[in-house]
Amino acid sequence: MNRLWYIGIFILVIAGVIAGVILTRLQVYAAPEQPIMYSHKVHVEAGIQCLFCHTSAPKSSLAGVPSMQKCMGCHNTIDTDNPEIQQVASYYESGEPIPWVRINLQPDFVYFDHQPHLGAGLNCETCHGEVGQMAVTRQVEKMDMGWCLDCHIKQPEDKVARLADCLACHK
Repeated sequence: MNRLWYIGIFILVIAGVIAGVILTRLQVYAAPEQPIMYSHKVHVEAGIQCLFCHTSAPKSSLAGVPSMQKCMGCHNTIDTDNPEIQQVASYYESGEPIPWVRINLQPDFVYFDHQPHLGAGLNCETCHGEVGQMAVTRQVEKMDMGWCLDCHIKQPEDKVARLADCLACHK
């Protein structure tokens, strides 16, 4: 009888761990609710490249949210009857920033810079997925240490020691 009790507890613990992993993954990959419905897909289909709006990416750890001036530079004349664009214009006129919810966020103890990744020939889709095909932007990868290291150790042998060194990402 005692042995069955331990087996039952073991099964419950395993089921709890599996449920926790599944729920965590679902939460990570769910698109957060944003204050304005924004579609990268519409903008990419219009021929706009990622770096046109995300100008900080080549020189910063953050790709950055485009300035309201950047948005309104186009939307003063394009699609002005669209209710979502009217919301953007309303934020712009009030001087308030749009309270976007960040999609990809690294902990404070992680040092990340887009520049070496772009310099190595990676494109935005390598890490962020096919954002240009998303009507609603969501995270596609859990960008944790294991995920980063998996990519770093697949690099040319002469670079692996430097890329797998703790100080490459933790300063």
